[in-house]
Amino acid sequence: MEPLASRIRPVDLTEFIGQEHLVGGGKPLRLAIENRHVFSFVLWGTPGTGKTTLARIYAKAINGEFFELSAVSAGKEDIRRIVASRPIGDRPRILFLDEIHRFNKAQQDFLLPFVESGELVLIGATTENPSFEVIPALLSRMRVFVLKEFDDEQMASIIDRTGFKLDAESKDWLIRMANGDARQAITMIENTARLYDDITVSTFHETLQSTFLRYDKKGEEHYNVISAFIKSMRASRPNAALYYLARMLEAGEDPKFIARRMVIFASEDIGLAQPTALVVANAVFQAVTTIGMPECVHNLAHGVTYLANAAKDRSSTNAFGKAVEDVRTFGNLPVPMAIRNAPTKLMKELGYGTKKDTEPDDLMPEKLAGRTYIE
Repeated sequence: MEPLASRIRPVDLTEFIGQEHLVGGGKPLRLAIENRHVFSFVLWGTPGTGKTTLARIYAKAINGEFFELSAVSAGKEDIRRIVASRPIGDRPRILFLDEIHRFNKAQQDFLLPFVESGELVLIGATTENPSFEVIPALLSRMRVFVLKEFDDEQMASIIDRTGFKLDAESKDWLIRMANGDARQAITMIENTARLYDDITVSTFHETLQSTFLRYDKKGEEHYNVISAFIKSMRASRPNAALYYLARMLEAGEDPKFIARRMVIFASEDIGLAQPTALVVANAVFQAVTTIGMPECVHNLAHGVTYLANAAKDRSSTNAFGKAVEDVRTFGNLPVPMAIRNAPTKLMKELGYGTKKDTEPDDLMPEKLAGRTYIE
């Protein structure tokens, strides 16, 4: 009854497919494995990109005791039991914490001293940006490795690894459907093989009708819906925006992802027309973070309605874009001497910081004198 994905899981880097930027020759994670370097790290990537597999390969390479927990169901007591258990010789204890972003601040604070002292080597796996989801004190003691989605060629190799024979049409269909998620492709093959003698595009479709597949946060529909959500607010259509908000939440989208997009929208699209929009959007993000699902839907609905009805002004966003074009075109133009910092007597004698009140043109590099990005 062991799942197919587990049965064919690579046991070392010779069997591992993809993530060449991390495990290719001379790359950081390969060097850490080859040199048995003991340290804590985070694996950040979309589902099915090999986070668990790499954690297991690393643990085996350094001869560590491997403990695996899911932050969805685990808590402080689980960590306490691991620390209290009798160690096996001097083998490092490796805690693989899947979905580490689901651990709240208090749980991460509890974990911190064990990582600091070296009692636990922590490997966190997350689909969310660890800068937002892992407390700074813990993150500062960990290296972050970013995993990429598998490309079509890598996906084809992973499908071949299952041992099931697929014709070209079926393989192409599965690669497109899985969208870089190896686990989803393997699970789809396994479920179809249990129901049908042949694996074809037709039987894949039949299996989809009877199998629940996760909401793919990186799939095409995800991008379609979030795009429609933003465009509805931009067009000042609160009803449409609320509909797409409901679509995302009902599909299992992370409410914090939605709230972050709202914070961006408040400055990018509303901007100077209604500066309080950024205050509201940030308040919604804070409420979502503090309250969580399901109650935070009220905060999201409130914020979406406000942002959709707000006046729109993209002038600051467009102005910044023009400034970026100049930076990329002209590079590091010299800052005018008159407004440079002058902390020493010599620098003052050289003409640094001579003007205290300057005209606008005096503040720009000479080559860009008179340049206007925003009125």
